[in-house]
Amino acid sequence: MFTSKLLTLVLVVQPSRILLGMKKRGFGAGRWNGFGGKVQNSESIEDAAKRELWEESGLTVESLQKIGQIKFEFVGSTELLDVHIFRADDFSGEPSESEEMRPQWFDLDKIPYDGMWPDDIYWLPLLLEKKKFMAYFKFQGHDTILEYKMDQVKDI
Repeated sequence: MFTSKLLTLVLVVQPSRILLGMKKRGFGAGRWNGFGGKVQNSESIEDAAKRELWEESGLTVESLQKIGQIKFEFVGSTELLDVHIFRADDFSGEPSESEEMRPQWFDLDKIPYDGMWPDDIYWLPLLLEKKKFMAYFKFQGHDTILEYKMDQVKDI
């Protein structure tokens, strides 16, 4: 029997670059990632995504494009991670380091996939092309994908 944890992830994309954050602590520490986290009881998924982006990068956004949803299973855990993925093309502010993340811009042809979660190389290209998707990844530990399923969809 699985329980589910509702999470958000925001990728800030410009025409020739993407903003990633080096996770400094907690789950995924030492990896480049988008900005996000837990949805609190009193907020919508999109509001949580905006809040997490601001807390972790100092950026604010007026609108987000929902681009994907991924369910993650980790062998040995009874908790599924239900991650709602957003793309932000317009933002206000300058990226700044937080207690949790150190933001850095990367050229789109130099995305550091070898320093990211192993699943990112499968779905991030779809996000960059503004193609919506639904996916499932089953991990052994944090480095090995045992199985996955990914589909492009019209709506999420």
